[in-house]
Amino acid sequence: MTEVQSFPTTTSLAVRQALLDRTEIALIDVREEDPYAQQHPLWAANFPLSKLELEAWARIPRRDTRIVVYGEHDGEDLAPSAAARLRELGYTDVSLLDGGLTAWIAAGGEVFRDVNVPSKSFGELVEAKRHTPSLAAPEVQALIDGKADVVIVDARRFDEYQTMSIPTATSLPGAELVLRIRELAPNPATQVIVNCAGRTRSIIGTQSLVNAGIPNPVAALRNGTIGWKLAGQELDHGASRVGPVQVDAANHDKAREGARAIAARAGVRRIGFGELASLHVPGRTVYQFDVRTPEEYAAGHLPGFL
Repeated sequence: MTEVQSFPTTTSLAVRQALLDRTEIALIDVREEDPYAQQHPLWAANFPLSKLELEAWARIPRRDTRIVVYGEHDGEDLAPSAAARLRELGYTDVSLLDGGLTAWIAAGGEVFRDVNVPSKSFGELVEAKRHTPSLAAPEVQALIDGKADVVIVDARRFDEYQTMSIPTATSLPGAELVLRIRELAPNPATQVIVNCAGRTRSIIGTQSLVNAGIPNPVAALRNGTIGWKLAGQELDHGASRVGPVQVDAANHDKAREGARAIAARAGVRRIGFGELASLHVPGRTVYQFDVRTPEEYAAGHLPGFL
């Protein structure tokens, strides 16, 4: 007979307080993406039960992280099974959300629809505060048809770009925009248009270029490839245009200068490689990201960086 494990519970109020106190907590929704997207607390991470064993150690590297689990769907509560798997994987502080999502809502907890809500909200905030310029799909189509001096860059990952893209667009993932855009649009009069599938990455990409002091006129494609399709315009599929691998030294210096100016204005702190160990203290998870291209990462990277 399989032993039934018991787990402690954490109330919705306790989770909310931890979030307000900015103490580290992982609130995970173990349903699949579709039910998660229908309603979930803002800071709940979607971590389907089917992927726990594959991804847990990468996504929650510290085994003593405080983890709170919920996930009832179609009359089945997936949370106890997920908690058991997490315990088997070595996590030592696992509890169930007392009463699940129903109790969260009953206690006055707000829920949100869609996925990636925090990042999408950030994009909307940036556009509202910075008045990020944008163009509608028919306006961009008119520029293409009129053979205007325009460069369209797709800020998504290359695999997303290949699935569907704007005609003439070049793949240039968001982290590469400031570094490589001058190679694609050396004439400062060239109109640069940044697109993604919807809104967020095009807004952030466009505003990044503006903030970095790119001399070109820059605009986001309003509502991305989705808006393009809804306007009745044809998308490309299987495109393979990619941004330049090599960057001219002068353009590299300008990109570095622009990026550092943005970081200075935003108060981004810097740390030396030898000081990284000082960040690894009890109760804190440290994620170390390498934001270069996959090819550059594969060619060589610092230990411990993903």
